[in-house]
Amino acid sequence: MQLKFIAGLSALATLALAAPLEKRAEFCGQWDTEEIGNYIVYNNLWGQDSGSGSQCTEVLNLDGNNLSWRTAWSWSGGQYSVKSYANAAYMFDTKTLSSLSSIPFTWKWAYTGSDMVVNVAFDLWTSAGNSGDYEYEIMIWLAAIGGAGPLGSQVSSFSYDGTDWALYEGTNGAQTVYSYVAGNQIESITSDALPFLTHLVDSGYLSSSQYLRAIQAGTEPFLGSNAELITSEYSVEVN
Repeated sequence: MQLKFIAGLSALATLALAAPLEKRAEFCGQWDTEEIGNYIVYNNLWGQDSGSGSQCTEVLNLDGNNLSWRTAWSWSGGQYSVKSYANAAYMFDTKTLSSLSSIPFTWKWAYTGSDMVVNVAFDLWTSAGNSGDYEYEIMIWLAAIGGAGPLGSQVSSFSYDGTDWALYEGTNGAQTVYSYVAGNQIESITSDALPFLTHLVDSGYLSSSQYLRAIQAGTEPFLGSNAELITSEYSVEVN
C-alpha cells in the first residue's frame, strides 16, 4: 500500500488529546482523515484510479484508548490492484526496535459484502533514522479474503501465539515489504506485535537499529461490492 502520513506525531498527539473527542459524520474524500485521541483514521483511497468505485469511513467511538470505526466500499476493475487502505494509525514517539519491550494490541472486527477480494492487516513502517523516507513496510495479515495475496514470494514461516504465519518478501517500488499472512482468519485477537519484528531481526531481514515510525491497522480492498468492515474494538500501545 501507499502511505500518506502526517509528520510530527508527538505534537499531533498532544493536540489530539487536548481536543474534545467529538465524532463527526463519515468521510469519503480520497485523503480525508479524522483525528481522535491517540489515533488518526484515514480513508486513504490511494489506488482509486486503478478501478472504479467509492469508499467512506467513519469513526464510531473512542473509550479511553479503545477505538471503534467502520469503512464501507464497492470497487470494480483492476483486479490485481489495491484501491485503498482505510486504517487507524496510532500516534507515538519513534523508537528503535532494540529499545522496544512490547507492542500490545487488541483487534476485533467483522466483514460483510459480496465477491470480496480484500485483506485485513496491520502496516508497520521503519527506517534507519527517525525522519525521512521509510525503508521497510511490515504487514501482519489477519485475513486474506477471496484470494487476496501479499507482494513477493514466501521466504519463511513463523509460529506464534497459536497461529502459523507465512512470511513473504517483496517490494512496493519504494520499500522492501515483509508480510506475515495468518494460516487461518483471525477476527478477534489480543496479542503483541513485537515478536514479528523480533523474528525479522533474528532472521537477518531487519536491523535492530531501525526506528519504528508508524503503526496502522486497516483493510486493503481489490474487488467487491456493498462491503463493510466494522472494527468493534481496537487498541494498541508502543512500549
